[in-house]
Amino acid sequence: MRPSVRGVLLDHDERLVLFRRTVPGRDIYWSIPGGHVEPEDDTLEHTLHREMLEELGATVSSVTPLVTVSYPWKGEVKTQHVYGCRLVSMDPALRHGPEFEDPSRGLYEVERVRLDRSEITSRHLIPEAVAGYLSENVTALPRLIA
Repeated sequence: MRPSVRGVLLDHDERLVLFRRTVPGRDIYWSIPGGHVEPEDDTLEHTLHREMLEELGATVSSVTPLVTVSYPWKGEVKTQHVYGCRLVSMDPALRHGPEFEDPSRGLYEVERVRLDRSEITSRHLIPEAVAGYLSENVTALPRLIA
């Protein structure tokens, strides 16, 4: 299974950028932006920059490795490399990719939340391994992300 990257993105007001996902036939859930490493990606950090541009129309700075999590997924082990980063700019008009071209994939609504544990624990944030890391470290993110 291809590894993935996730971006714990802080905006200019020190808020965490999340996706609120509404998918037909599923309960609403939240996630942090990111995606699979593609063959053309030179590094994990390159994947992160590409995914931030595709999913948010965002450029980011201060990319900082935070944690790598692995968990069972569809009979295999999924590995996600979680990076912290800071928002430089975001233009939703630049969003592109299959997530936005196929209506059956649902909505990717951007939400910005305070750096408070309750903001994480009150949402169905997936994957659970990333949600666990965030709930334990959310208030420390500004100092963890250079």
